[in-house]
Amino acid sequence: MMVNQTNIKAASDGVWEGDNPLNCAFPLLIVQVAIVLFSSRFLAFLLKPLRQPQVVAEILGGILLGPSALGRNKYFTELVFPKWSTPILESVASIGLLFFLFLVGLELDLAVLSRTGKKAFAISFAGICLPFALGAAISLFLRRAVEEDHDSAGYWQFLLFIGVALSITAFPVLARILAELKLLTTSVGQTALAAAAFNDIAAWILLALAVALPGRHDHQKHASPLISLWVLLSGLAFVVFMIFVVRPAMKWIVRYDGGAMHEACICLTLAGVMVSGFITDLIGLHSIFGAFVFGLIIPKSGCFSQRLVERIEDFVAGLLLPLYFASSGLKTDVNKIRGAESWGILALVISTACAGKIIGTFVMAMMCAIPARESLTLGLLMNTKGLVELVVLNIGREKKVLNEEMFAILVVMAIVTTFMTTPSVMAIYKPLNNRGSDSTSDGKEKLRILACLRDPRDVPCIIKLVESFATSNESVKVYVMYLMELTDRSSSISMVQRTRRNGVPFIDRLCKGRSLDEIEAAFNIYGQARDQKQQRIRIRHLKSVSALGTMHEDICNVAEHKKAWMIILPYMVNGWGVVNQRVMENVKCSVVSVLNRREAGESSASIGQGTKRVGLVFVGGPNDRKALEIGRRMAQHSKIIVTLLRFLDKTITSSYCEKEIDEVAVEEFKKQCEGVVVEYEEIVGEGNLAEIIKAMGRRKEYELLIIGNRQVTSSYEMGRVEVSTLLIQGGSEKDTAKTITGNDV
Repeated sequence: MMVNQTNIKAASDGVWEGDNPLNCAFPLLIVQVAIVLFSSRFLAFLLKPLRQPQVVAEILGGILLGPSALGRNKYFTELVFPKWSTPILESVASIGLLFFLFLVGLELDLAVLSRTGKKAFAISFAGICLPFALGAAISLFLRRAVEEDHDSAGYWQFLLFIGVALSITAFPVLARILAELKLLTTSVGQTALAAAAFNDIAAWILLALAVALPGRHDHQKHASPLISLWVLLSGLAFVVFMIFVVRPAMKWIVRYDGGAMHEACICLTLAGVMVSGFITDLIGLHSIFGAFVFGLIIPKSGCFSQRLVERIEDFVAGLLLPLYFASSGLKTDVNKIRGAESWGILALVISTACAGKIIGTFVMAMMCAIPARESLTLGLLMNTKGLVELVVLNIGREKKVLNEEMFAILVVMAIVTTFMTTPSVMAIYKPLNNRGSDSTSDGKEKLRILACLRDPRDVPCIIKLVESFATSNESVKVYVMYLMELTDRSSSISMVQRTRRNGVPFIDRLCKGRSLDEIEAAFNIYGQARDQKQQRIRIRHLKSVSALGTMHEDICNVAEHKKAWMIILPYMVNGWGVVNQRVMENVKCSVVSVLNRREAGESSASIGQGTKRVGLVFVGGPNDRKALEIGRRMAQHSKIIVTLLRFLDKTITSSYCEKEIDEVAVEEFKKQCEGVVVEYEEIVGEGNLAEIIKAMGRRKEYELLIIGNRQVTSSYEMGRVEVSTLLIQGGSEKDTAKTITGNDV
């Protein structure tokens, strides 16, 4: 059915009026958005086992909907993606791109980038120059393929577009891949991210230059080479105006807002994005440059930028941005790549892009004294393409620099190079094998504790528990691991910024300094205080940025390689509870889950001057024997009095051999605690041990209860006890145990 394009209605009158909604702009847009989102999410689900980034699925979804696959059916194209709807879909997609680039600038902190050292800059420089030079070389051959269709592209403009397309590294996509591979907090991951940040900035500058250069398709009155100079000077003036005029105004708005997120401030900021985009488009640069610069100049101090991201990120990245990737796929006709010459050009482009990136990065990394395996991994990671690549290709297509065949070849190149990154890195680099055991050990540290936390409020109770195990004659090493959830909505750039701010081991060779947050500062102060008292407590900071379903792998692997005696976890509910459960199921050492029961007004992270009383409940079994070991260590502390509460319950049955082992364990506990204050008490009960423990909690007889037998009570019941509790669950024949604890040690 033919539609009169000069009389397209926004909304239909409905099927009962005999009107077809798909002949109207808005209902058709709704259908298009729904199809694009469904196809991209479905492909993302299929590619998830391969750990492919979302961008691959979104581009492939657009290609499948376009003339390469379903679009070859004329009925489908005329029904769902008619030609008259293309400007509408691309306009909505461009709005999503505009605001996403604003978010990129908003989250990019130049202060963090300025602390990145010379090695990352050198690696980035080599990773740009060699592929750009190779791209410029093959552009002499590729340009002839373009001019077969139209003699329109200026030589220098075509050279710049090809060079930029081959030398780009997608920073957001790279950050997502590193997080999926659990390399985000490794030296390789941080080096790659720092180099990619430099690469992104260089790519935007080169793209601005390519856009400014006039092609021979321009009107005769715009053919003067001085036009490019005027465009660049106007762009520079725009940047200066934004820095010295708009930035102070935004600082005032941020101070006025004060974190309240007033509607007027939000609307003014969003309007500023649109106005900035219009100005750069008026200048002759793409509108995305204005949005990116506007986001870049907004102050990053305070919570204004973070809350603004939270307000609009889901809508932009989840709904609008996939439309841009899909629109790029809809323009891609893989069928244009036909014949031996076209496939040869595709192979040439892919091999040139890979060789330039990998070899350039590898050689420079080796010159920077980075091991060969890590240097090769850096080269593979830097070969990742993504959003900026598509922006470059779409602009080149709009300016008639790239014909449809070359556009399709470069889009396929971007997909192939990005797709190969994850399996290639997994094949050659396994960071856990490279970590080995702790190389900083001096051989005298007998007790190692892995303390995991995700909130500053967890710090005091964890410090108390650590201190309860520290004695004057035994050194302690504490690995503090900050847990951060990796979700689909977390933008990669803000994720990386938080990673650096929260004490990630961002290699000192590349980072001249790092800011300490509350968590790291608190533990460092505690460590310094122990050093002044000549108590040997060493603290190291680690980081885990993972999805909740795989975060336990990070914890278990670190515990194994650091040879931890105990893991301390915060008491976590909702989705975080799966982390505790899976750690308990897979780890080989004791696990302590901290339930914060701090009394009002209590804030000290020290045990304090008074003596603390700890009740050690013993019924029998491997878990209780592990509880004896924990209680024995606490009893060595001069300010802790441990009471062994021997429960005698006839309803709990165990084998004769098990009872003998229990008796030996109790006698060994008493023997090892000679010389320290340990009390002993027998309690007789029949099936009501849980009620007895709850009664103890109500009477506040002990600051902490240690329970090792699952038959006594459950972790849910312990949550109702009015006193901090250490509940040992699980266990094995090797006396491996899992524990849950309160914080008031």
